[in-house]
Amino acid sequence: MNTKLYRSIGSHSCGIRMGALNALDTDLETTSSETGRGHATPAPEARSSFQAGSTMRRLTARVAAVLTLSFAIASMAWAQGGLEGPPPGPPGGGARSYKLSGAYTLSSGTEGAENKTYKSSSNDVSAVYVNNGAELTLVNPTIETSGDTTSQENSSFYGLNAAVLATQGSKVTISDGSVTTSGTGANGVFAAGSGAEISLSKVTIKATGTGGHGVMASGGGALTLTDVDIISGPGANSAAIATDRGGGTIIVTRGTMVTSGRDAPGIYSTGTIIVNGATIEGTAAEAAVIEGKNSITLTNCTLSGAAKCGVMIYQSFSGDAQGRKGTFAMNGGSLTATAGPLFYVSNTKGVITLQGVNVAATSGTLVNASAGRWGRSGSNGGNALFVADGESLAGDLTCDSISSITATLQNGTSLTGSIKGAALTLDSTSKWELTADSILTALTDPNGVSGNTITNIYGNGHDARYDASLPANKWLQGTAYALANGGHLIPNR
Repeated sequence: MNTKLYRSIGSHSCGIRMGALNALDTDLETTSSETGRGHATPAPEARSSFQAGSTMRRLTARVAAVLTLSFAIASMAWAQGGLEGPPPGPPGGGARSYKLSGAYTLSSGTEGAENKTYKSSSNDVSAVYVNNGAELTLVNPTIETSGDTTSQENSSFYGLNAAVLATQGSKVTISDGSVTTSGTGANGVFAAGSGAEISLSKVTIKATGTGGHGVMASGGGALTLTDVDIISGPGANSAAIATDRGGGTIIVTRGTMVTSGRDAPGIYSTGTIIVNGATIEGTAAEAAVIEGKNSITLTNCTLSGAAKCGVMIYQSFSGDAQGRKGTFAMNGGSLTATAGPLFYVSNTKGVITLQGVNVAATSGTLVNASAGRWGRSGSNGGNALFVADGESLAGDLTCDSISSITATLQNGTSLTGSIKGAALTLDSTSKWELTADSILTALTDPNGVSGNTITNIYGNGHDARYDASLPANKWLQGTAYALANGGHLIPNR
């Protein structure tokens, strides 16, 4: 993850694999076009050099493809704890080589300290660095760094320049105290690698530089936060709570997290993030982002985003997150988007569950599933599975022609809004109030039908159309129904 630059450049492991495959595709396309499909045939005297050049280009493309694939596999193995030492660099540049170090370093044994100050002003140097399975306990420390990173990628992937860094098999426990960073790529607290564990209680974290996340885990690292407050920004790409390549687990209980930087959501998940009773606000970005087959689970939280959307679920194919199924679950609390849709799903499947959550979307759109700038054009739509349980929802459900939304309203849920291209399931206790003419793919609502009227869909003078050719709509028998309070359900044939 290039400090959460929203994967506009596919330079990481999965992106590299895709790049290698694209190189092979390009090689094959070049070969076919050079044999008569797309290029003029060279003059006889030029053919020898032309063919030699073509062969060299094909060989170069194949070698590059193999090298990039090898790097991707090695990088993933490192992230999963299968290799010792720093990961390899990508062919032709990319992430730079680096050395982890700290103003205070603990490489063996167990140590503890109270009321001490740890500082670093050097580039790429942590204030506190614990490695090699050592364990450190700090009470009421003051931890500060001001140095910059020489590689934003290494800072996000491996914790280079983090104020507090624990690597594979090491443990850090901090209670009370503060962590402050001002440099670029200066994450506050970072757990990198399998077995790296950090526990924070009543700690205040402030990270102001670009790429300075509050807390972060990668390669299977884990953090536990209790009553921790985080401020990140105004530097861009600086989520308060984040995971990166190889994932990790972050569990948060209470606390207040506020971000103010561009492209700095409150939460960025390429792993497993669980939050209970916290207040999280992205004042210049989304409330939360999930990439790949990863998750965010919230209970009784106050979550808000002020730019782009409330929650984004996507797959960039950068290599930082594998799979195409992001899961967002929220029980209680509130979720607010003051710009864009409440949920945006693109180039992946997004599974969204809300139960007893107060939701608000200023834009008037609850869920938007559509193609974005990630993935292969024509097959990069979003597929949203949206379940609302005991919800009062106001807003629209919309998707483009290569995307889908399957919405289920249950246990007294009400939806007030229009639907464009989504499938809808209503249980007997839930209802839909139309605010505009709508288009459904499938409708499942057997308990709402009474004669030729659907009693729990209120048309308010608007019509809803359904696709009569779909097997899921066979029960509607291809006929029209009256909607409560005016309007009709009409088959599209």
